[in-house]
Amino acid sequence: MKIKNNLKPFCVFILILFSISNLNSAEKNYYQDIVHDWNKIFPDKNRNAAGPKFFKYILDKDITYNDFVEYNKLYCAVSGSLISPNSTPEFVYLKENITEKKICGAYYRCCIPCSCDLMKYSKTQKMKYKFTDIEKEFYVLTIDNPCGKKDFPVQVNKNYFCNGDNLDKSQVSVLENKLVIGYLHESRPCLSTDLDYINTHQVTGKFCEFRNNTPLNQLKSGMGDIFIKLAR
Repeated sequence: MKIKNNLKPFCVFILILFSISNLNSAEKNYYQDIVHDWNKIFPDKNRNAAGPKFFKYILDKDITYNDFVEYNKLYCAVSGSLISPNSTPEFVYLKENITEKKICGAYYRCCIPCSCDLMKYSKTQKMKYKFTDIEKEFYVLTIDNPCGKKDFPVQVNKNYFCNGDNLDKSQVSVLENKLVIGYLHESRPCLSTDLDYINTHQVTGKFCEFRNNTPLNQLKSGMGDIFIKLAR
């Protein structure tokens, strides 16, 4: 009996290790899927400000809502850069389209200027979608249709987003003529304490105040003026 009793903790330990290993493997697979399909998402390899291409690629997959959430942690909606698994998100707020209410949530970004640019130049909007396991309503990140801009940034592949002056719905997700650039994680209406935290935070408060008051032609960090020209 002693031997059997001693084996129980060992078996539990092995099961825990196996579960952790499976979780890590699953998480890495999300990232590997995107890397594997990189050339399909970006045939010319230009991912500048191409968060909308990532979002559409993920949404078109035959996946669960949880898969959708995990995939959306792996790219920056502002820059189009990939983000390493297990990265820490920024807590941000955006105004909701139409109502102008402030919606708080977690945003996975490649570098800190992207959080500032997102909060200033993007809005959020509810989207409903049926996944393989559930129909879910969630907040997405949006910008106005940029396709008719005369100063559309040359660093961005316009053909990824646009069909003439219209958004190309075969390549990007569109809500009421707004371009969906990404997903707002853990979103909810902001509390006053949330706004206090964001406005006094070293990045979303102090740094963003400095960045968002810097003239466009003087921005030298992050995606600089590329996303801002696309979104303003």
